Amino acid sequence: MKDNCGVFGIYSNRECVDEIYLGIDFLQHRGQQYCGIATADGEKINLVTHRGKVGDRFTGAEIQFLSGNIGIGHVSLKDRQPIRLETKVGSFASCFSGNIINADKLFSDLKMKGHSFSTDSHIELISKIIGEGRDLTDGISLMAERIRGTFSLLILNSHGIYVARGPYGIKPLILGSGNGKFVVASESQAIESLGMEIERDVKPGEIVLIDKRGFSTLKQIPTTRVAHCAFEWAYIASIGSKIDGIYVKQVRNNLGEKLAERDEREGGFSADCVAPVPMSGIGHALGYHKRSKMQYQNVFLYNRYADRSYTLATQEARDKMAKRKISVIREAVQGKRIVLCDDSIVRGTQIRDKVRDLKKGGAKEVHVRVACPPLMHPCRYGVSTRTYQELAARRFIKKGEIDSIDRLKMIEEKAARFIGADSLKYNSLDDFVDAIGLPKEKLCLECWDGAAVIKEK
Repeated sequence: MKDNCGVFGIYSNRECVDEIYLGIDFLQHRGQQYCGIATADGEKINLVTHRGKVGDRFTGAEIQFLSGNIGIGHVSLKDRQPIRLETKVGSFASCFSGNIINADKLFSDLKMKGHSFSTDSHIELISKIIGEGRDLTDGISLMAERIRGTFSLLILNSHGIYVARGPYGIKPLILGSGNGKFVVASESQAIESLGMEIERDVKPGEIVLIDKRGFSTLKQIPTTRVAHCAFEWAYIASIGSKIDGIYVKQVRNNLGEKLAERDEREGGFSADCVAPVPMSGIGHALGYHKRSKMQYQNVFLYNRYADRSYTLATQEARDKMAKRKISVIREAVQGKRIVLCDDSIVRGTQIRDKVRDLKKGGAKEVHVRVACPPLMHPCRYGVSTRTYQELAARRFIKKGEIDSIDRLKMIEEKAARFIGADSLKYNSLDDFVDAIGLPKEKLCLECWDGAAVIKEK
């Protein structure tokens, strides 16, 4: 488990800590374990980080301490960010979203050159590589050449924010402005919720400086291909966000429609209602409802004070949070045949519990429909699955059946039995890609097809 996090930065014409606080709070769904803010006040960089969620941790005294009109913020699943360094290119604070595949080798190389480290965090690693450059732009370019992995990076110094998006564009990064302020964030929702307008996505490989003049492109790092993370649209991002020109809500509706279309193609399907697993299944269930004309019904009561179970650090924590998060509305399920829509099945234990709870609550039948195809490979670039053993779909096929033509139906039948559903269907990979609306060659689909976007040297 390496990373699931969000970044936010602002250059303002006045004190900016309140906007950073709100900005990272709007990104809280991307990671709830740690949060942090750094601001620049003249030549001084102020820094506060915490374990826990934004709204629970920052005190009034800390907010007052974080003075300045420039700053960056971070929410994380794994470690405390931003960090602050003193280097030959000056004092700076940095934070990022991403994962460095060849981190172990780079740590070893830098230690041999005399570097020491206070943590094993990837942000400390890449920040020290950046500090070896002639200036920050050169340092970012040097880092991009040496690492194998992905990043959306913010670097704060006394005069501005250096913004860099990895050359494959796997991690999202968006620019916005309004009322004399210039901002950058992992998602557009964090910008628009502050009353600002979206300017554009940072281009894959682009290095941008944000200062009093606005946005200036400093360099374009060459890239061999673009590979946006498809899982952002299916699950990770807020449903109100727009990533690389495509609305998350629309993609989730499309994915639900694709599931309904498949049921139509395969002979039709009858049930009393379609329902979401809240909250990530809502967009998919609405799409299924739109296409099928089946009644939309809430069958679970959602606890708004619970965290996203997928982005917690351990399986035990995920299971506990899942139990806290939703409970069955018995009146809505008794005697009903229910189509239950969710974004994906990773480990399978939580959807199994939900099916069991619905049947215990009186549901006559539960038919599960899953927006994503079966997850067959762990993500190396930021989402919190890291081993093949975690992936339920891998357990439902035998060695040698990975590339079977009938693999999808084989997995569906075994998955349905495992979770206790009356039926289960996934979107095919082709339907999944079609629902997003980008060419397959511009998406990272490694979780599903195993085709490596970034090859280790």
